[in-house]
Amino acid sequence: MLPTAPPATGVRTPWERLPAHVRGELEAALGAPVAEAVTQRGGFSPGAAARVRLRDGRRAFVKAVSAEANPGSPKLHRAEARHSAVLPDHVPAPRLLASYDDGVWVALAFEEIEGRQPHVPWCADELVLVLDAVTELSYALTPSPVEALSVVDTERESFRGWERLIEADTEDGADQRLDPWVRRNLRALAELAAPWTEAATGDTLIHADLRADNMLITPEGRVVFVDWPHAVRAAPWTDLLFMLPCVRAQGGPDPEGLFAAHPLGRDADPRGVTATLAAFAGYLVRGSLKPDPPGLPTLRAFQAAQGAAAVGWLRTRLGPGLP
Repeated sequence: MLPTAPPATGVRTPWERLPAHVRGELEAALGAPVAEAVTQRGGFSPGAAARVRLRDGRRAFVKAVSAEANPGSPKLHRAEARHSAVLPDHVPAPRLLASYDDGVWVALAFEEIEGRQPHVPWCADELVLVLDAVTELSYALTPSPVEALSVVDTERESFRGWERLIEADTEDGADQRLDPWVRRNLRALAELAAPWTEAATGDTLIHADLRADNMLITPEGRVVFVDWPHAVRAAPWTDLLFMLPCVRAQGGPDPEGLFAAHPLGRDADPRGVTATLAAFAGYLVRGSLKPDPPGLPTLRAFQAAQGAAAVGWLRTRLGPGLP
């Protein structure tokens, strides 16, 4: 039985506990002070995340973090600000309203989207909505309407997970936390993943982190994609591939059936998909074995569940090819 992904959880800081100068600068950029703030749960970002009502009646979603909460989070907030500021208006994503960066604290304010995250475990009708929205998102962002790094530029090293595990095996012995099938086939998996850089290259701007906690379904049934720090250029089917192990880990159906039936999956080169899936699985599995990062207590268990789902999907695609 596959492990179930725990809730995506970051340690939250209430709006009121942010430094006064951070709150003041963001309020000045928004043009009115915050009258009410409601902390939002879910999502892998520590720090503040709140829906706010301004004193003049307008509403926004604000997030803020410093390196004290997590050393890498300010960098991600800065990337999110850059990407969100240039997304075309037709993309189903919240508009960036204001930002603040003093080198220590980074704070962002977005238009508030009236909506909720998809139910987890996934239900069929909402999954259909999301899969259709992923298709539309890919079409809307092909070719990429903005300058962005390639997925190969950003993930070349992190997607060498199997190679890193082989190196660790050579130095310290096999990690006994690894699935026995994975442990037996580390070298074959590394070879299988090697061509992913060519296969995943493309000129579609992808979100690259599509999970239930990065989506909102509006009362009208529209899907809005939030949290864009990882946006990169890649092949049009990569967003779907990166998403489906998470869907599986959160109670969704078999990834292979979903991918094969999806317009983006049907058009993808099978060997390239398998190579990229192998590389992504290696990233997840190796990541899940690392120590818990500050402020993100469920990230490694979440990656472990995603990794198990990705490995299961890979085994389905390979059939009896590996013992």
